[in-house]
Amino acid sequence: MAVRLITDSTSDITPAEAQRLGIELIALKVIFGQDTYREGEDIDMAAFYERLTSGKEQPTTSQPAPDDFLTVFERVKAAGDSAVVLTISSTLSGTMQSAVIAREMCGYEDIHIVDSRSAITGLRLLVEYALRLRAQGMEAAAIAAAVEEARERLRLYAVVDTLEYLCRGGRLSRSAAMVGSLLNVKPLLTLQDGTLNVMGKARGLHAAYAKVAEAVRAGKGVDETCPIYFGYTMTDGKAQALRERLRADLGMDGGMYPVGCVVGAHAGPGACVVTFLEKA
Repeated sequence: MAVRLITDSTSDITPAEAQRLGIELIALKVIFGQDTYREGEDIDMAAFYERLTSGKEQPTTSQPAPDDFLTVFERVKAAGDSAVVLTISSTLSGTMQSAVIAREMCGYEDIHIVDSRSAITGLRLLVEYALRLRAQGMEAAAIAAAVEEARERLRLYAVVDTLEYLCRGGRLSRSAAMVGSLLNVKPLLTLQDGTLNVMGKARGLHAAYAKVAEAVRAGKGVDETCPIYFGYTMTDGKAQALRERLRADLGMDGGMYPVGCVVGAHAGPGACVVTFLEKA
């Protein structure tokens, strides 16, 4: 009996990567007016960010339908396999709810659904953690439990140019968005218990990167057995600068990944993020 790993497209794992790693992807959608695109399949990032920054229309995003999951779940059931499903935070999207409905429709209990309480590089990190456990021969239920434990140690800190996109998309209130309204003030965000929060602000990028370093330093330390990931929207210059600051201050280094269309629609261009696991 095989253990299938299933995640959604906000992990920013590409279809080619998924095929190589043995992961199945469920796509979320980004919508510009009458045009609907499946993330990672129907529009590339360059075209997406060009359209986003044109200012002509604000995109919306859409979770997968239960049927999108059901198609995959039925294959798992027919093969007699088990599955671990990792989704974007349930507070940010109804994707997990669609997966739960699909499992009920399928009537198959050996499908274990985990709310990552994260997205983008955070979700990617947890998926890759699950991959390592699967390679060790762990069963699906044990993988799901181990990922839920790791999830509690997951840290994601971001610096954004503006909170306007998050406000437009309903992910932050208008009052919260006022934090970044002053000239050259860079809002700092974190995902805490799956919820996006403004953790502070800094005047200028250098001060913002220093505050991220302070937040990391205030924790329990970085789990060096797991990777560190940096993410960026549109261009990678700010993420590179954040990585250089954390490398210099804390010895942190890691891979760089672009943030896809669905989260990019809410974060806007010019955002950068660092994700890692804290020590237990």
